[in-house]
Amino acid sequence: MSEGGSQDDRRTKLERLRAEGIDPFPHDFDGVVPIGHVRDAHEDSLEPGQETEAPYRVAGRLAARRGHGGAAFLDLVDRSGRIQLHARRDVLGEESFDRLVSLDLGDLIGVDGTAFKSRRGELSLALTEWTLLAKSLRAPPEKFHGLEDVETRYRQRELDLIANEEVRELFIMRSKVVAAIRRWLDGRGFLEVETPVLQPLYGGALARPFVTHFNVLARDFYLRIATELYLKRLIVGGLERVYELGKDFRNEGLSHKHNPEFTMLEWYEAYADYEDIAGELEQLVAYVADEVGYDGEINFTPPWKRIKLRDAILEKTGIDVLELRERDALLAAAREGGIELPADETWPQLVDELLSKHVEPDLVQPTLIMDYPVELSPFAKRHRSQDGLVERFEGFAGGMEFTNAFTELNDPDDQRARFEQQRRDLEAGSQETQPYDEDYIRALEHGMPPTGGIGVGIDRLVMILSGRPSIREVVLFPAMRRAEEDRIDGP
Repeated sequence: MSEGGSQDDRRTKLERLRAEGIDPFPHDFDGVVPIGHVRDAHEDSLEPGQETEAPYRVAGRLAARRGHGGAAFLDLVDRSGRIQLHARRDVLGEESFDRLVSLDLGDLIGVDGTAFKSRRGELSLALTEWTLLAKSLRAPPEKFHGLEDVETRYRQRELDLIANEEVRELFIMRSKVVAAIRRWLDGRGFLEVETPVLQPLYGGALARPFVTHFNVLARDFYLRIATELYLKRLIVGGLERVYELGKDFRNEGLSHKHNPEFTMLEWYEAYADYEDIAGELEQLVAYVADEVGYDGEINFTPPWKRIKLRDAILEKTGIDVLELRERDALLAAAREGGIELPADETWPQLVDELLSKHVEPDLVQPTLIMDYPVELSPFAKRHRSQDGLVERFEGFAGGMEFTNAFTELNDPDDQRARFEQQRRDLEAGSQETQPYDEDYIRALEHGMPPTGGIGVGIDRLVMILSGRPSIREVVLFPAMRRAEEDRIDGP
């Protein structure tokens, strides 16, 4: 078997196969079971040298070959693992055996065989038949010994998945996280719904949108930055418990925590408040961590630590933001304390800067930061006992924020006033404001019950559960700056 094989060599083999009447790209291969199924059945039950009559049909990518003469050992890999294949010339026949050992690494094959353990204790399949399923025309990365170049890993994720078993396991885990979230919510009477990705007016968060053009309507539309406002209109309509798992898009910078396209869970529950939502969040994350077998340093067991935003910032910086409600006063106090803040930002942006730069990085164990200033929260209900605050929390773990929740604002007049304040913030220079949404106000005027709502960043949750430091590690195809080699003219 070739250890690499140039593209020319591989294409020569492709044409030879066709000339011999072999279809190098057949339509199907029925009856395949995962390699992991074979391992589960026999890994612990067979002794070295022990054979079975148990037949299996598996398929995957060739990863290695050893041996010579009349026998060969080959490694086959699928998403569930790796298994050794034992091929013998006297079993397969001269022509089939020679064709098998002439294949290249990376070729996809399907095999039939019986399970046994080699004398060295390696679980294997003794081949009785094999079929070429797809001829690989490019050599696999690094001879299957790992792909480390970051640019290649992110731009060509398929190669990353081929070469790095831990990457396959990571994205299998991510899929399990999403499935567990759905099970938990479905089991509590929530309905999964779908709201528009293309929206005539973006809203539900403080972020800049991506703009596109809707040709048939002859107007610009926006890729959604959140699902919040549409989901709360469903609460108005009487659905009472709804959630959506889907993509949001925010036209912001790239960083280890930010990808402009990201996956968000939002759920809304009538007759609940932010305290109810906080308890449910703790239960959900603990459940998901258990379902995916999390065994890291973070303890997700409820209840989590809770601290008020004012106290959290004061403890880390010595600044009492609620005593300094004017921008210039907050800037001056920060400067006196040796903290430089951006002089061109609004007061709420400065508070967020203090939180994200001086508090967030130290919040490794799960923590809920409670009770935010109203200026930071255009959709949260005013605090029932403290003026100037809203009933809002953000959840942190692993040194980053991954969730944001409110007792939802359901007073249409108050909501209208918040929208007006957002307009003033825009005029003052803020680039991330919530546009005035008259359709949403009209929906609130029909009456929305007391409601708790939350958004959970799936990418960040997976980062925390997997211990990955960069969001690009947990997104299959992250946004990347344009590579020089991509700058080509084409049709």
